Amino acid sequence: QVQLVESGGGSAQAGGSLRLSCAAFPYSHPDYCMAWFRQAPGNEREGVAVIYGDGSITNADSVKGRFTISKDNAKNTLYLQMNNLKPEDSAIYYCAATKRGEYTLKSDCMTFIQAKYYYWGQGTQVTVSS
Repeated sequence: QVQLVESGGGSAQAGGSLRLSCAAFPYSHPDYCMAWFRQAPGNEREGVAVIYGDGSITNADSVKGRFTISKDNAKNTLYLQMNNLKPEDSAIYYCAATKRGEYTLKSDCMTFIQAKYYYWGQGTQVTVSS
């Protein structure tokens, strides 16, 4: 079994910053695709940012220029740096990864196909006040 452990959530004022982390246990090898999703109350879960094994990145339009996804393969940890936070960023944020040992097409990763993600974190709450 692979467990994703998220941290870094909390509250912030509009315009502030937060940094989310997601560590994968146990480590075996890098995943082809890792991503951040979020779900606000009453809304469907949506993709936020994704990073492929070759380092390619896709960001949702709503967070472009404000959020940055990155990955430390040595630590097997995914990060999401969130700057210039807005109240509409308030949501539960989830990290996710495709199944280890299975190939994932880059196009499938880059388009936030949720069915491709096998491992999911429990989620961390982010609350942004105006």
